[in-house]
Amino acid sequence: MINKMITNKCPNCGKGTIYKERNIYFNFRKPRMKKECEHCHFVFEKEPGFFFGAMYISYALGITQAILTFLVGTLFYETLFDMRILIWIAIVLVLLSSFNMRMSRIIWIYMLRGI
Repeated sequence: MINKMITNKCPNCGKGTIYKERNIYFNFRKPRMKKECEHCHFVFEKEPGFFFGAMYISYALGITQAILTFLVGTLFYETLFDMRILIWIAIVLVLLSSFNMRMSRIIWIYMLRGI
């Protein structure tokens, strides 16, 4: 299941894709989702506002990335709480924001696919 999430596959059939773009990882344009799967016609957005809950998943991904960046950053500086690590955390979060938005929507679709 995680492999299907990472490769942008439909949660119902595993053949179609969720996003129109081929590269969903480092694409800084607005995401263009398909309305339904081209193979099994599974509807991705159930109702208006369906993806508001995906913001919580995006927040969790961002916090995880910030903590990991902090832990890696402490290896390169002499003091544990060096303020320069905050700059690296901000850079990482900005660079991964597009990825977080796309991935959080995919995770949200997979979590609520039976509804």
